[in-house]
Amino acid sequence: MTARITRRSAAGLIAAATSGSWVFGDSPARAASAAVTLLNVSYDATRELYEAINTAFTAQWLAQERQKITVLQSHGGSGQQASAIVNGLQADVATLGSSLDIMQLYTGAHLIPDNWATRLPYNSCPYTSTIVFLTRRGNPKNVRDWGDLIRPGVQVVTPNPKTSGAARWAYLAAWAWAQRQGAAAGGDAAAKRYVKTLYQHVPVLDAGARGATDTFVERGIGDVLLSWENEALLAGQRLGRGMFAVVVPPLSILAEPPVTVVDAVVDQHHTRHLAQSYLQFLYMPQGQQIIARNFYRPQLPAVAQQYAAQFPKVAQMVTVEQAFGGWARAQAVHFADGGTFDQIYGQ
Repeated sequence: MTARITRRSAAGLIAAATSGSWVFGDSPARAASAAVTLLNVSYDATRELYEAINTAFTAQWLAQERQKITVLQSHGGSGQQASAIVNGLQADVATLGSSLDIMQLYTGAHLIPDNWATRLPYNSCPYTSTIVFLTRRGNPKNVRDWGDLIRPGVQVVTPNPKTSGAARWAYLAAWAWAQRQGAAAGGDAAAKRYVKTLYQHVPVLDAGARGATDTFVERGIGDVLLSWENEALLAGQRLGRGMFAVVVPPLSILAEPPVTVVDAVVDQHHTRHLAQSYLQFLYMPQGQQIIARNFYRPQLPAVAQQYAAQFPKVAQMVTVEQAFGGWARAQAVHFADGGTFDQIYGQ
């Protein structure tokens, strides 16, 4: 069974966790049977993915363990979600948009150990993704590469990198592209000028990726959306072929969204075995198949090969480690208070 928690109801969960009272809408009979509930706090773009994962996992758990469980979902901007956990949201597992957000759980409240990334394969990233462009039908502004985003008359939709994991990946991809274009004349200075100009073409900064998608798709704002690859492919599927066009820039970034058990919470809830099994399921063939069907790039080689045709090829993929010296340095330089984003957006 799966239930969804909105941003508004997440605040209620924090209060409930603080007071020790939890109400999930179960009947008295179920409450008396001590049914187990797991809370997955995730980022904006994973709603459909975890609805499918939760359906499969709860069925498997019931068959194997003879125990009925409920998995609750909470979604929002990845940075906001990390802050909510640090401030008391009782996440048994965190499935966030970047390792920077997961690290907040250690640096902000020591809810997890500092070696959390070594506890699951692929640095605790069960899938990868990237940033692509979603344009209107027929790509009327002929947007093909990062340089096209700052042409006169082009409006760009992207979330706020202070709160959104997708926005940080997009920001860094844009910076890496511009840095390479201006390498001969001082790459960082050229990148800063380009990214400043880019954000002058952004009419609104939503808090998270799904909000930005809604702004572009539902509200009709903007000519191009800087999007998670899965969001762009899902928009095309959900709204019918031909409504939008997915454009893959020659250079993008390897996005690696990680997952972790929140140790302090599972030990309090006595849900460690369940939480670990839930995350391990993401790496199993069934979990990897679900990941691929929801347009995330699976890590298991056999599944990745099976679904390779549905994923656009990116000529060059940079990584945060190679291009920015890792997430800690990227955060300090670009996204911390007074960093380059504040400098370019506040000017």
